[in-house]
Amino acid sequence: MKSTTLPGPKAKKVIERDSAVLSSSYPRGSAFVMDHGRGSEVWDVDGNRYIDFASGIAVCSTGHCHPKVVEAIKKQTDSFLHISSDFYHPIWVDLAERIAGIAPFKEPAKVFISNSGTESIETAIKLARWRTGRQQFIGFYGAFHGRTMGSLAFTASKPVYRHGFLPLMGGVTHVPFPNPYRPILHSEDQRYGEAVVRFIEETVFAQVLPAEDCAGILVEPIQGEGGYVVPSDDFFPALRKLCDKYGILLISDEVQSGVGRTGKWWAIENWGVEPDIICSAKGLGSGLPIGATIARESVMQWPRGAHGNTFGGNPIACAAALTTLDLIENEMMQNAAEMGEYTLDALAEIQARHSTIGDVRGKGLMIGIEFVKDRESRIPAHDQRDQIEELAFQNGLLVLGCGKSTIRISPPLNIDKKLIDEGLGILEAAIQESEH
Repeated sequence: MKSTTLPGPKAKKVIERDSAVLSSSYPRGSAFVMDHGRGSEVWDVDGNRYIDFASGIAVCSTGHCHPKVVEAIKKQTDSFLHISSDFYHPIWVDLAERIAGIAPFKEPAKVFISNSGTESIETAIKLARWRTGRQQFIGFYGAFHGRTMGSLAFTASKPVYRHGFLPLMGGVTHVPFPNPYRPILHSEDQRYGEAVVRFIEETVFAQVLPAEDCAGILVEPIQGEGGYVVPSDDFFPALRKLCDKYGILLISDEVQSGVGRTGKWWAIENWGVEPDIICSAKGLGSGLPIGATIARESVMQWPRGAHGNTFGGNPIACAAALTTLDLIENEMMQNAAEMGEYTLDALAEIQARHSTIGDVRGKGLMIGIEFVKDRESRIPAHDQRDQIEELAFQNGLLVLGCGKSTIRISPPLNIDKKLIDEGLGILEAAIQESEH
């Protein structure tokens, strides 16, 4: 029996039990209590069906319970579950070879396998310090890189992440991200990405941080938690030139944007730029916890014991990741590009009908819809965004907010037009209701 009022009775009981025993620090969105999922659809414990435009924060890249991923996991469980990184096993090497093969470097790559996005960032921080002998970094306002103490030093999307935890790891200087919709720096020639890079060189390096002390620049090709912000096209070519000029490592945080989500293996490839280090996780394992830090071979040269972990290279996670990469390459990456273009076109039509939509942006199936009080002032409509998220949930669509007033659309990479249309129909109805 499906519930007409959400959350339903079974879901309410689970939520009550949850609040009694689980940490209050977990940020929760809608009151969705999952029972099972298939593809881009999920069902709660009361039997209610939803279209999933969130995919576990862009984690379920191949959809929920893809049969080939499930088969790979089951097959590996019959052999062994864990052996630790003190020993060797073939599937760990298979995955590292596979990831190295899709690294966006002309130079050969080396790989460190971890358990999460924040761990892949921590690895990159340590590696950059070791390789360069420098201690300082540049990060960006609006960035989210994780909540552990090193990655948190770079995270600058919400004060709540830092409040009560200072001081963090030292050595991070933040600069504006080149958000074309909300520029902070003045740019006379309107090439905003280059203006941000000039600010780093002419102001930060000249007045705050000597360039010769900077180990790396850590940046999301498309900001995730910060609002699904796509930078100006001139930004990454200029940033690469700056890094080359001063011997700084360019570290691309692809935890949310990588593994095919934008229609390419790595989002930074949309700008034809090679980074020095890539950080990956989320969609890499189709739901199993796994992260990877991928670096040029000349960069990932550090001594035995300098970095390690217990669960890195977990055989079950590796099996899921290998199958995930095959599915994305053979079946889903092109679909992500095509369905992303289709969704952006559909959202442009929806935007024309609703003045509260200030901006629609994205690449592939990483799309943001930013809501504003009005298009002239561009004042973020935070409360309306939250209302839309809840109304969508009440009518069978899961979406997540990000930034001050953005809703993100990041469904599984194999979603079809029928489900996109159904989901966008629910979303527009929620927007319509929120405007009255």
